[in-house]
Amino acid sequence: MEVIEQKMKLYSHPFSSCSRRVRLALELKGVDYECINITSLQDPEFLEVNPMGYVPALMDGTTAVSDSYAILLYLEEKYPQHALLPQDLIKKSINYQVASIVSSSIQPLQNISLVEYIGERVSPDEKLPWAQHHIRKGFVALEKLLVNYAGKYATGDEIYLADLYLAPQLYNSIYRFKLDMTEFPLLLKLNKTYSETPSFQQIIC
Repeated sequence: MEVIEQKMKLYSHPFSSCSRRVRLALELKGVDYECINITSLQDPEFLEVNPMGYVPALMDGTTAVSDSYAILLYLEEKYPQHALLPQDLIKKSINYQVASIVSSSIQPLQNISLVEYIGERVSPDEKLPWAQHHIRKGFVALEKLLVNYAGKYATGDEIYLADLYLAPQLYNSIYRFKLDMTEFPLLLKLNKTYSETPSFQQIIC
């Protein structure tokens, strides 16, 4: 009897940059999947998939994988087509560093719940400056890190892991947090490239 492989299910949210990384990876790798938009992070069915209650989460048959970084590495192992990491060890390390800076040093400090908390505990007028300060600090590091490696994309002329992290972060920083990008010509150039690349134009499921 032929075994029909179940379509993957991605639990996502249209405006989650973490979810967008995964959607982009699935598109680049040509993986067919079902996208389920989560409207409540306390949905009991969703909490069975990811007890942390955060998107994204991936169901591959009976296997549940949560956290965008873990999902991306899982997809990379299962679907080698369109590799998310270059073979060159140095460039690979740059991709890891970009992912870490965005996910650990920028994103948690501009998270909507934290920004709202700053508004409540300090002042509503401090919400945007708070987010801009921490994004700028990360962007200073990223601009310096990529200066000797960027080509058409972050680490050359192919789309890799670094681009999956940068594209949503740049979009949110420019359009949501109104960050002045004058001092980041390289990142601004990459953002223009992403905006003109069909794969990056997917915003919602």
